[in-house]
Amino acid sequence: MARTYLVETYGCQMNVHDSERIAGLLDEAGYLPVADGEQADVVVFNTCAVRENADNKLYGNLSFLAPIKKKNPAMQIAVGGCLAQKDQSLILKKAPYVDVVFGTHNVGSLPVLLERARIEEAAQIEILEALEHFPSTLPARRFSAFSSWVSISVGCNNTCTFCIVPTLRGVEKDRQPHEILSEIRMLVEQGVIEITLLGQNVNAYGVEFGDRGAFAQLLRDAGKIDGLERIRFMSPHPRDFTDDVIEAMAETPSVMPHLHMPLQSGSDAILQSMRRSYRTDKYLGILDRVRSAMPKAMITTDIIVGFPGETEEDFSATLDLTTQAEFSAAYTYKYSIRPGTPAGEMPNQVPDEIVGERYTRLHEHQQKISLAVNQKAVGSVHRALVSEIEGRRDEVQSRMTGKTEDFRIVHFSQDTDARPGDFVDVLITDASAHYLIADAVSVTRTRGGDAHEARMAPAQTASSQTVLGIPKVRAAQ
Repeated sequence: MARTYLVETYGCQMNVHDSERIAGLLDEAGYLPVADGEQADVVVFNTCAVRENADNKLYGNLSFLAPIKKKNPAMQIAVGGCLAQKDQSLILKKAPYVDVVFGTHNVGSLPVLLERARIEEAAQIEILEALEHFPSTLPARRFSAFSSWVSISVGCNNTCTFCIVPTLRGVEKDRQPHEILSEIRMLVEQGVIEITLLGQNVNAYGVEFGDRGAFAQLLRDAGKIDGLERIRFMSPHPRDFTDDVIEAMAETPSVMPHLHMPLQSGSDAILQSMRRSYRTDKYLGILDRVRSAMPKAMITTDIIVGFPGETEEDFSATLDLTTQAEFSAAYTYKYSIRPGTPAGEMPNQVPDEIVGERYTRLHEHQQKISLAVNQKAVGSVHRALVSEIEGRRDEVQSRMTGKTEDFRIVHFSQDTDARPGDFVDVLITDASAHYLIADAVSVTRTRGGDAHEARMAPAQTASSQTVLGIPKVRAAQ
């Protein structure tokens, strides 16, 4: 009987992308996804290390599994991702019952390591210091039939003092454009209509082979692929964000008018301490140029509260900048010390109670801004790409959920024949800080909807296989 697996993911989009690959590798090795409510034979934790919360989640869940592992020694536990790259043997000290620890650079080794651990009855640790395979070249079990991640680079050449990613993911490595475009074309042939370009700093793409205009050109070339309806990208850095990228976004219809531009702080002094290589005037200048080229663009951001040395004046500057920037949403974080980062050893660490109070103020401030931005959409028509069920509230309220062309969540009545992966034109009737409410106006059936429908068909689910790099789609079981 085939062994079953479960992959738990904590972290960024790159971690999610890696988890799709982990699932695909286990599929190819003969494992099956565990059924709901059952205990998996293999549990894989793929974890981020950027925030302390990921550490806490991992070790908490490992403790939960300890008695289960004791009752069933044949069960295997694997830990991968940035946290595994960081902690390495420490994981086995805290949880000696873990069977496999693997790093960000050798995801493809997991099936072999699991088998070796089973045969030798001993934990296996394999942490490579250099990238073995780009994530997108490995097998995958995609979470969506119509939307997909595409990795264009891994690693980062920046030296932000709060960030551990360069240590764990290494220096930037870029894929060749023809490889990326080939992958996108094959995904489109399988029914994918939306892709998200991934990298630690996507707009630095091309630095490895000396072409500073490579990312803008990649956007334009991807936009020429017939059948690809939407293109997004994560995560740019203000330092490298150039006008040619703005022009490519504005002139390529399939590139979504949405930009996620991490700010981190509205204080120039703190930005300097963070080693962010830009100041607030440059940042606001980017937003001005984006909005000049794309008046309807939505801009989201990341902000860290309580960085070492942050004063009340520094924090007030952050509040002021969020007011000026009019972000549609901000992902806010309490600063937490990451071992091995320069910021972790800086003096003037901000007390937790002050960090918490500032965080609450920022959250409340941004909520008001997001609400005001979203209320401006009331009365307008947007095109939403229908998502799968987002949660119990959707089911209870008989509504569907989608993402607008500017990447805002919109809820609308289920009284349509729309399928996940179809487009629905919606009239916005109400708004909150986090989402829009709308009435469906018209439905456009798409190849993405067809792909989702085929994925959910029992016959297709049973017969489909995961293949190298660009997998056929299998339904989650």
